[in-house]
Amino acid sequence: MSPPSFPRARWRLPLLWLLVVIALAAGIGMRLPQPPDEPRFVLAARAMLDSGQWLVPHRGSEFYAEKPPVYMWMQAATQRVLDWKGSFLLPSLLAALLSLWLVADLARRLWSPRVAPHAMAALFCSLQFGLMAKRAQIDMVLVAMTTLSLWGLLRHLCERRNLPALWLAGIAAGVGTVTKGVGFLPLLVVLPWLAWRCGYRRLRGHVAPGPAPSTLAWLLPSFLLGTAVWLAPLGWALLRQPDPALQAYAHELLFKQTATRYAHAWHHLQPAWYYLQVMLTLWLPGSLLLPWLLRPWWRRMRRTDARLWLLLGWAAMVLLFFTISPGKREVYLLPMLPALALASAPLLPGLLRRTGVRRYLLGYSIALGLLAITVGALLVYAAPWAVAQLERRAMPTSLLPVLGAGLLVLGGAVLGISAWLRQRHAGALVLVTHALLWCVYGVVLLPAMDPYASASALMQRAGARIGPQAELGLLAWREQNLLQADRPVREFGFKRPWDLQWQDAGQWLAAAPQTRWLLVLDAAISPCVDTAQIIDIGMSNGNRWQLVPGTAWSRTCHAAARGASDAED
Repeated sequence: MSPPSFPRARWRLPLLWLLVVIALAAGIGMRLPQPPDEPRFVLAARAMLDSGQWLVPHRGSEFYAEKPPVYMWMQAATQRVLDWKGSFLLPSLLAALLSLWLVADLARRLWSPRVAPHAMAALFCSLQFGLMAKRAQIDMVLVAMTTLSLWGLLRHLCERRNLPALWLAGIAAGVGTVTKGVGFLPLLVVLPWLAWRCGYRRLRGHVAPGPAPSTLAWLLPSFLLGTAVWLAPLGWALLRQPDPALQAYAHELLFKQTATRYAHAWHHLQPAWYYLQVMLTLWLPGSLLLPWLLRPWWRRMRRTDARLWLLLGWAAMVLLFFTISPGKREVYLLPMLPALALASAPLLPGLLRRTGVRRYLLGYSIALGLLAITVGALLVYAAPWAVAQLERRAMPTSLLPVLGAGLLVLGGAVLGISAWLRQRHAGALVLVTHALLWCVYGVVLLPAMDPYASASALMQRAGARIGPQAELGLLAWREQNLLQADRPVREFGFKRPWDLQWQDAGQWLAAAPQTRWLLVLDAAISPCVDTAQIIDIGMSNGNRWQLVPGTAWSRTCHAAARGASDAED
């Protein structure tokens, strides 16, 4: 069969939007929140709705001081519209779609409407972007805020003086900062812009076009206005209520979780070259186009192309900013992707006409299809490696044929479409490949593993074992345990040392030993518990859990529990 004739240019962007929305929305409502972050944020959002306390997020009875509450506000707002199972992924989906629209619109304004679909496709066809769009984490909302800020800044700096866009940029950066601390990063684009002005004047002999540098003074009040969304009511509460717990929360969040976490990180310690492997793997297939992009970028920057000076200069500053910190995570670089997709977009039409590029993209899709078929076959035929992987995660082997069939369908579809489109339409092939990947990921793979990854199966077993009339307490718990409990539960703190949790839990058990039970992490079992009465309820997310009946608690024992709380995020 010959390759299809693709629709005219005016239909490409609408068809691309249809493909993107279907791929990124696939699976919403088909699974529950899964660790590490999703249960935490949903739990905090539900607490806001139940208690009416919106200023400070809670994790159980404690303040949750690792992140500001803005993202939890968004989740709570969507939960007012839909059930939380169907709504908790909506903020990430909407943020991803907003980021794609902003990139397409900027490409249209800075270059031409012909470039807009290429910019949008370049961002969508990045493994990390699709993966984070399918997860309920803060990072995709942060990307939307940073991209919106860049949208306003580039319109002001590259088009013409545009104070409303500049104000929007500052406000978006402020809101991004109280969403996640690095939301101010788009404002650093001012530095490569100033460097470009100096280079332009030196090479051309006259002042660079564009707005006067003095207009950038409006960024400060607009940025403060954006941060005031949350910092203003928090400051007012601190002034009116000298609550030590609230003051400790503000100090933890504003100092330890920002400046200290950046300068003296205590976890996720990685070497300086760590982000190179992140870009080479999670940014596929675009990362391997760099050999074809570097020379055209350099030529255009030598011709003082302000658009590339700002986009690439800002991306380099973000990379340097996160490389300096000893603590590194792959999601930290995610805000760079829209800028790099924009910088690549005007070159993609020419690159896609090159035989070498088309061969690489065709090979990428075929390799992905072959990988899916290989892993799918190993799962279907219950290879020892596959069985070991499920056993390590405490998942039943009955999942093997389901997961394997999904991967076999994905691989077969990708290889079939590769044979149909072939090298001539390699760009469209990569688009369809990623759309199929995220549909199978969202509709088949994640829902199949959900009862075990979300801890709902564990909590259902615990509820069935103790009976509907019993009371349940949690000790050394994880957020998914509290979220998936089938009844109201009693917990004794999340970050408190285990000894202190046992002091309160022991009194609670002793008050009604016949009807009260504790679900406890096995490493936190107290010596004051009769081990003969403990019930092993199973594993979830790499942890083993025990059910302790109230009758197993010794009131006269005062021995300390082993270890200490390891609940640090």
